[in-house]
Amino acid sequence: MRHFRQTELRYLTADIVAVAALSLFLVAARTPTAVQAQTTAQRPAARNTSAADKIPAPGEFPPYKAPRTPDGKPDLSGVWQAFVTADIDVHDHDAQAGPHPEIMGAYGAWPGGQGIVEGGEIPYKPEALAQKKANAEKRMVVNITSDDRRHDTGDPELKCFRPGIPRANYMPFPFQIIQSPNSVMIAYEFVGALRTINMDEHKEAPADSWMGWSNGHWEGDTLVVDTTGFVPYTWFDRAGDYHSDALHVVERYMPVSPYHLVYEATIDDPKVFTRPWKVSFPLYRRMEKNVQLLDFNCVEFVEEMNYGRYRKQPSK
Repeated sequence: MRHFRQTELRYLTADIVAVAALSLFLVAARTPTAVQAQTTAQRPAARNTSAADKIPAPGEFPPYKAPRTPDGKPDLSGVWQAFVTADIDVHDHDAQAGPHPEIMGAYGAWPGGQGIVEGGEIPYKPEALAQKKANAEKRMVVNITSDDRRHDTGDPELKCFRPGIPRANYMPFPFQIIQSPNSVMIAYEFVGALRTINMDEHKEAPADSWMGWSNGHWEGDTLVVDTTGFVPYTWFDRAGDYHSDALHVVERYMPVSPYHLVYEATIDDPKVFTRPWKVSFPLYRRMEKNVQLLDFNCVEFVEEMNYGRYRKQPSK
């Protein structure tokens, strides 16, 4: 017991020291010297500026021209990944315990994060907002049937269905862009999802699909992708944000450095939203030596959850 109290006292002392250090840091940040430095940084630059003055602020980039493919188009090929938590919720969100904390503990917890929706809110119609809330309440309810009722409950990601657009681009998995003169292919690690973006011969979607039908063109160095023909079953996140079969997504992949793309997606669905809305975030080039996509074929991970109740004999 004495050893326990000594250990507890050491932790308490460490916490007090940490709080004191944080307080000193905050006080220092508010001193006249810090304020003066901040004010100086905000003043207009003098006519004769040094090289250090020309360094862009975080999140800003100097002018950049992407390298070219043999046919002269901007070369965006490579393995890319988003480092946002929008797959949990595209809005600002706190950390959450996640499902089954009694057995998963911190393994199943979901981190908090900043939203990617410009303006902060999705412009739902009132009846659609009610459906979004119902989706969130039943995101862990799985009821696989032989008809479309199997999509009425449960996050499609939970059931290992293809994620749709734009969700595939901000899931916590990398994806690879591969270019040819006539098309751009995007291969996603999650479920092995694929997209072919038609760059020359633009056509309407022959049928609705999980990843939609994509036609693309270049605006300078920016790849613009217009996608329609979606099934109405994918969600934008685990929070139940959703769309209908009228979904229309226009994406912009903008190279701003050898290692970054700025991604934007304008989302329009007159059945669900009162107006178009936009998400935006950076994509980062994966720079590991010999980086490559790996398989995340989650079908085998969800077989018991999806279909176990149809077994003739219960599993042991």
